[in-house]
Amino acid sequence: MDVQDDDLWVFGYGSLMWRPGFDFAESRPALLKGWHRSFCLYSLHYRGTPAHPGLVLGLDRGGSCRGLAFRVPKSDADMTVQYLNERELVGYAYIARTLAVSLDDGRKVPAYTFVADRQHRQYAGDLGLERSAAIIMDAQGCTGLNRDYLINTVRQLEADGFVDKGLHALLKEVERQTGLIEAGAGI
Repeated sequence: MDVQDDDLWVFGYGSLMWRPGFDFAESRPALLKGWHRSFCLYSLHYRGTPAHPGLVLGLDRGGSCRGLAFRVPKSDADMTVQYLNERELVGYAYIARTLAVSLDDGRKVPAYTFVADRQHRQYAGDLGLERSAAIIMDAQGCTGLNRDYLINTVRQLEADGFVDKGLHALLKEVERQTGLIEAGAGI
C-alpha cells in the first residue's frame, strides 16, 4: 500500500477492535457499507489447527458492518501496514483492501482493512448457526480458544454500543451447546 499525504485509517471489525496491536492517535466508531462481518474463514493457525480448524471473522460481500476506525499518524503508516499484513495475511485467506468508511462524526475516509478471499481454500462461507457454533466450541489455535475470540468480539461490540444480531445468536448457540455438553449429553 502506498501511503498518501494523509494519515492512515484502519478499519477493525473483529480482533482488531479489542486487540489492535499497533499505536494509533484516534479511534472512532465507523460504518462500512457493502460488506458484513461473518465467521466465514477457517483458521488453521490463530484459532484452530489443520487437524481441528476454527472459524474467524472476515468481511464478506453484502450488507454493512459497524466497527472501529483507527487513525495512525503518517509517520507510523508503513510500519503499521507491515504489522497488519504479517498478522492478518497468515495463510492468505484475506485480501487487503482500502475501502471507504463513514465515521461517527460524518466524515468519510479511506480505511485499510481485510476482506475474505472467496477463492481461498480456507473460505468457509455461511455454515449455518449450529455448525459454526460446533466448530468454534471445538477449536483452539496458537492464540487461544476459538470461543474466546467470539466472546471477546461480542463484548467489544457491546462496549462500543454496536449490535450484531448474527454474532449474538452465534454466542447463544455456543452457550446452548456448551450446556448440553456440561449436562452430559456431549462428550
